[in-house]
Amino acid sequence: MNSPILQLLVLAGIAVFLILRLRSVLGTREGFEKPPVSLPAESAPRRRPGLEVIEGGPDRDITDHVPADGDAAKALTAMKRIDPSFSLGEFLQGARGAYEMILMAFQKGDLSPVRAFISDDVDQAFEAVIADRAQKGLTITATFVGISDIGVQSAEFDRATNEGEISVRFTGEMTYVVKDADGRVVEGNANDIRRQKDVWTFARTMGTNDPNWKLVATGE
Repeated sequence: MNSPILQLLVLAGIAVFLILRLRSVLGTREGFEKPPVSLPAESAPRRRPGLEVIEGGPDRDITDHVPADGDAAKALTAMKRIDPSFSLGEFLQGARGAYEMILMAFQKGDLSPVRAFISDDVDQAFEAVIADRAQKGLTITATFVGISDIGVQSAEFDRATNEGEISVRFTGEMTYVVKDADGRVVEGNANDIRRQKDVWTFARTMGTNDPNWKLVATGE
């Protein structure tokens, strides 16, 4: 075979190899491809409200529990300014546990386990009722079932002392039996669940190292 023909065949083979190689790396495009078009504003995916944090917007930790424009919200906001670590949601969880613990201690007639969480005035009032029961020979057997409702009733903040007060409404469910000195049932039934509604007020000086809230008042 002549040298010029051989050289042409070699060059042709190289060209075919390069074309196949480029196709495998870059791929192929067929037809007319339109450039990408941005979605118009009305067809663009919309963000669900509440998924983005807007600076200066409402504090959901507060507005999920009290009206945003009410006095309670203002007081709670003032508490957070003094103590940024304060969380109303976490406070209500703690109040739920405190309600059961204090209520059952009162029913059993022994406040020693909860004395650190109640004020002196509440302690004295509870002790007076416990002493009166003992004098009459009454004993109570109670079982705590649960809390069917809990919420913020009101909130106040004293800017002069930095003391915050939060009143919480509870609907507790429990069974109890009251017996006299002879063991006779005078009130209640162990098989009946009783609903008890209370409004308890807890207080704390915000911004201090003591994170505990104390029960300072009880009511209905």
